[in-house]
Amino acid sequence: MDIDILGIDLAKRVLQLHGADRGGPAKYGAKVMRAELLATVRKLAPRIVAMEVRSSAHCWGRRFKELGIAIRLVSPQYVSPFVKTNKNDANDAAAIVEAVSRPAMRFVPVDG
Repeated sequence: MDIDILGIDLAKRVLQLHGADRGGPAKYGAKVMRAELLATVRKLAPRIVAMEVRSSAHCWGRRFKELGIAIRLVSPQYVSPFVKTNKNDANDAAAIVEAVSRPAMRFVPVDG
């Protein structure tokens, strides 16, 4: 599957994924268990993985960097304006992709 940006809404157990082309329509959406995330991302092979900065975002960012995937971490305050409807995990993941696709977006570097 050819995915430019994969947005991940991080949670304790079940994580929501949203994949899309740059500025294009959604191509992929799924819920995965935390234990399955690395294998799923490896299989999808996106060009960019985008996440909100949360407690585990830097750890996941380092793991995805090892796979050769570009990482974009975004502060939650920059993502919230892109949530279009009710706040839920799927809408949050889509908003992360939307925020990252903006040319003037500011990113947080991955620690470590």
